[in-house]
Amino acid sequence: MFSLADKVALVTGGSRGIGRAVSVALAESGAKVLVNYAGNEAAAAETLELVRAAGSDGAICRFDVADHAQVDEAVPRLAKEHGGLHILVNNAGIALDQILLRVKPEELERTMAVNVGGALWCSKAAIRLMMRQRYGRIVNLSSVVGEAGNPGQAVYSASKAGLIGLTKTLAREYASRGVTVNAVAPGFIETDMTADLPDKVKEDAIAHTPLGRMGSPRDIAAAVLYLASDEAGFVTGQVIGVNGGMHV
Repeated sequence: MFSLADKVALVTGGSRGIGRAVSVALAESGAKVLVNYAGNEAAAAETLELVRAAGSDGAICRFDVADHAQVDEAVPRLAKEHGGLHILVNNAGIALDQILLRVKPEELERTMAVNVGGALWCSKAAIRLMMRQRYGRIVNLSSVVGEAGNPGQAVYSASKAGLIGLTKTLAREYASRGVTVNAVAPGFIETDMTADLPDKVKEDAIAHTPLGRMGSPRDIAAAVLYLASDEAGFVTGQVIGVNGGMHV
């Protein structure tokens, strides 16, 4: 099951954390993986090494998902160079956490540009290709805070909620062209972003997770792999919560 042989996947923000785990999981199932990154070329190269160690191939590709001109140049070029584009995982994202009264305009603008705009521009470029193929899988990485909210994350939670709306709308717009669009909403996951949190914050998050632990990037990658597969061909417009029961 879940064979992605002969498929080409683009994973944005694939250089570390969840993006890296997703890249490796797709490679293990046979996909060629294009690892997007914004600035850390060394980390992206490490991901590509893991992709190749998993038995597949791929490439690293630098572009800012928030810049529609860069996206419009990069995505069709990558598809031409690598034999198409069948899977897009919109994982790139940033979190500039503040309570509402401390939010600066530039923090709002950059978060929305990357988290929502990035997914929108990449999806637009990918769908142009996928429509011609009459086949495509798009998976957006939302968050449990986009469903349930979280104090101190007004902007981030709004951006992740926006991804859910984008997912459902694109699912309706392009189902007739063979393109499915779904989202995965992670809970509290062990990544670089959570590693530096105070122990008390981690303990509280785990206390509110019925399964009693933090999730791993592989937990998220497994859900993405399913949604990217042919086996999920009758699933579209859905949000799969991978959160240990934190939000049900």
